Amino acid sequence: MNILVYLEERNGRIRKPSLEAISAAHALGGTVHAAVIGAEANALVEQAKTLNVQTVFAASDARLAKYSSRATARALAEIAKQANAEVVLVGATGRGKDLAPRAAIRLEAGYVPDVTAFTNSNGDIVATHPVYAGKAQMSVRVTTPVKVFSTRPNLWKPSKDAAASTPAVQNVSVSFQDTDFSEHTTALTLSQGKLDVAEADIIVSGGRGMRGPEHWTLIENLAEAFGAATGASRAVVDAGWRPHAEQVGQTGKTVSPTLYVAIGISGAVQHLAGMSSSKTIVAINKDENAPIFSIADYGLVGDAFEVLPALTEEIKKLRSH
Repeated sequence: MNILVYLEERNGRIRKPSLEAISAAHALGGTVHAAVIGAEANALVEQAKTLNVQTVFAASDARLAKYSSRATARALAEIAKQANAEVVLVGATGRGKDLAPRAAIRLEAGYVPDVTAFTNSNGDIVATHPVYAGKAQMSVRVTTPVKVFSTRPNLWKPSKDAAASTPAVQNVSVSFQDTDFSEHTTALTLSQGKLDVAEADIIVSGGRGMRGPEHWTLIENLAEAFGAATGASRAVVDAGWRPHAEQVGQTGKTVSPTLYVAIGISGAVQHLAGMSSSKTIVAINKDENAPIFSIADYGLVGDAFEVLPALTEEIKKLRSH
């Protein structure tokens, strides 16, 4: 079985969700290949050559300097055909969720988004993914010759295994059309040095219970003590307190960190859909009946303005030892 993994880049580096997708590919078995697509693919190719893949397929075009979902989908589909790929994996980032279904259409492939687990059933791949805003898990068997999956971040250990030998590099010529570049997508970026909630191992999120943006330093101080990313509920983002890049939930980013700390977040179903797969959930809320406590592993009923300074100091002490 040939498996092709799309390698997404950010600031010239291969993103963590793509490395995790390579690990997922090896868990499936078969021969793993990588796809690099961009304006100047050479730097990424050199990075990809250190990964445990057999072949690095590269499609380069100056017009790809700005991300175009149409052009990238065309290139990924063409690479998949040349690689004789039976499975295509894409990290379920914002870009991945846009790209994977477009590539699936071009490949006439079945598509399962946001996969959280794979199993092998009598030689068939069965993918598990959340449905009904995360309230249930669905197991899906794709029967098309080519199958496309996007993999939820933070559920596979990033692949750091070096290739047994240097992977072959194959440049792929793609016949782009002018219409492929008629639209471009601009990524929402975080401030310099900020961790992305979609990739962070620990997330500290705040909701309306923080009462206003002027109190957000309490969230940031705790996040800094943990070495964590900061997140926010939709209500907070809609109010303009925090940027959309930090929004966790059904209309924001889906996260699966090792630790998720929800502060002043009631736990609306839209928010739970974006973070319920977190390995450990800690909720701090003054309302003992808040829905967030129904899924929390640990809950503390109390005033965040009293709890956070004390908790931050304790975390600093623990991490200093």
